[in-house]
Amino acid sequence: MSDDYGLSSVKETVAIAPPSIDYLPKMPTTYRPKIGLIGAGGVSEFHLKAYRECGFDVAVIADRNIEKAQARRDEFFPQADAVNDYRELIGRDEIEVVDVTPHPVDRVPIVKAAIAAGKHVLSQKPFVLDLDVGDELIAQAARQNVRLAVNQNGRWAPHFSYMQQAVASGLIGEVTSIDFSLQWDQTWITGNEAFEKIHHLVLFDFGIHWFDIAGCLMGDQKAESVFATATRFEQQTFEPPAIASAIIQYPSAQVRMSFNAHTRLGEEDVTTIVGTKGTLRCRGRGLNEQSEMQVFLENGCYVAPLSGCWTENGFQGTMAELLCAIQDNRTPWNSAANNTKGLELCFAALESANTNQVVPVGAVRGLLSF
Repeated sequence: MSDDYGLSSVKETVAIAPPSIDYLPKMPTTYRPKIGLIGAGGVSEFHLKAYRECGFDVAVIADRNIEKAQARRDEFFPQADAVNDYRELIGRDEIEVVDVTPHPVDRVPIVKAAIAAGKHVLSQKPFVLDLDVGDELIAQAARQNVRLAVNQNGRWAPHFSYMQQAVASGLIGEVTSIDFSLQWDQTWITGNEAFEKIHHLVLFDFGIHWFDIAGCLMGDQKAESVFATATRFEQQTFEPPAIASAIIQYPSAQVRMSFNAHTRLGEEDVTTIVGTKGTLRCRGRGLNEQSEMQVFLENGCYVAPLSGCWTENGFQGTMAELLCAIQDNRTPWNSAANNTKGLELCFAALESANTNQVVPVGAVRGLLSF
């Protein structure tokens, strides 16, 4: 009787030449509008650095703390104006695109005002905390004939972007399972009141990227339910539960997520997608350290090197895609309407973690707390 669990029957893989997968952000060729950025908080650094790298024209930066707006202006776009009232920025005729970065509750009235003024809008993620509000904003943008997109920047992380393009091309057939396994050190938030008060920091503030990516990778397959858990252990240094997991059930597939945000030694980030015709796998020490993609197909395997990183490609890609969509008179891939699929998954996961119950996708339309 064999005791090798069938390992001796595993076929040797043959190296093959990789197909061309175009996963880097596309830049607009002719449309270079004047951009206004609202909110000069921490995340604005990544936005402005990316826009400077792309050669985009940021003309005005607004923040209610004028010194913060001026500091961002001086660091990234010295020729821009700094103002302390977002309504002044929105009121300027030369501004065609507005990047809105404040937190969700503060963001909604700003997005509404920008759309009403006929501006195209890039909204920071998560788009909204209430899908009914999101639907209203989407409808308002349609009436005004402006584009409303979401800064769901993980879509342009090199490994996720490669996987999305490969799956969309049919390279591995129909997706049957996706496994996200992340162990990383987020103990730097210890003592930071803004982060410490977010109970579902892992599943919501962080995990929203993975729920969005899951929705993208699964394409037209419709999720049925989510079961999620969140666990806090006594020795962890910050208040929100550091360990979380989620299982998204589809009629003939599963997506599984495993998170540990308190991994001080041996960080690792692994994504595996299994399809009916092949498997994709990427492994690295962290979000910005995914340097190659492993691809296993029926006729052989290959390793594709990856260029760029999440914080570079991601923030470039979200704005670039919006500008390309305006230029080409089409809907941006990161449109607000496209973003709601991931929000439904995330909202169901938070409800499941709170109730210890399986939650149907679509049953939770908004969040009272997170």
